[in-house]
Amino acid sequence: MRSPTQPDLSAEDIAPIVESALGVGLSGAEELSGGTFAAVWRADLADGRQVVVKAGPAPSARMLRYEQGLIPAEAEYFEMIAAQAPGVPVPTVLAVSADPAWIITTLLPGIPLASQDSPKAREQLGACIAQVHQITGPRFGYTGDRPSGDDWPTAFEAIIEALRADAADWNVPLPPLDGVVARHRDVLATVTRPALLHFDLWDGNVLAGPDGALTGLVDGERYLYGDPLLDFVSPALMRRIEDIPGHPFVAGYRPAPFDESARIRLALYRVHLYVLMIAEGPSRGIPIADGRHDHLTGLLDRELADLI
Repeated sequence: MRSPTQPDLSAEDIAPIVESALGVGLSGAEELSGGTFAAVWRADLADGRQVVVKAGPAPSARMLRYEQGLIPAEAEYFEMIAAQAPGVPVPTVLAVSADPAWIITTLLPGIPLASQDSPKAREQLGACIAQVHQITGPRFGYTGDRPSGDDWPTAFEAIIEALRADAADWNVPLPPLDGVVARHRDVLATVTRPALLHFDLWDGNVLAGPDGALTGLVDGERYLYGDPLLDFVSPALMRRIEDIPGHPFVAGYRPAPFDESARIRLALYRVHLYVLMIAEGPSRGIPIADGRHDHLTGLLDRELADLI
């Protein structure tokens, strides 16, 4: 099923984008699968190159509040990495447009970990993300007019409240969340530097080659600035990474041990992810009654119970 936010394009739609941006004709194109927000195509250029064309939702598409301007944000993320953490394998931005929203990047080799697991790539990803986290942002949270703040507790609470407002707009039920962030504000306040975060490090966004080595990190459009621990949630999606001895991402990152403060923050960040995934369901065309909503709500309830 195609997500309502994904534009339904054809090779005939991709060709003029490529020609106008790169001045090269198209010899072929194929839509890639995996995501649910944008339409992503591999484009074969007449000069022999292969590139990726990602087209964002139409202006009429309903999105979550933090999803405004994600295509230009992806270009920002990749360009920051290229300039400040050049050892991290991200695509090179060849062209970008805010209106209409599209981005053209180089095509990285490899296949997603969602299709072929590799502990080696996961460990190398941890080392790469440790490098990315050395990049410091101007403030906490998202860029532009999206949720942000001068300190991490303020920004994180604004992010949660925006998602709650999205859920209310779509009539998506959520468990009670009043006071959850406020009760742990002191723990969140221990984060004093806004580190650059990818956030969306699930297996579909991590590429590995035939030898199992990391070849690429893609889909950086959801980046924000905050606690490095936020990036420890999606590499162990729907699990608790602090309870997985020897997890390769942790081994590659080599962080300090998961103390009590870290465990509380990780629980809060899983709350954030589950609230986001629940709230975004209708915008992706996923009915509440399909079982996904109940499963995620169960995971969210577990985290909330343990945070009390």
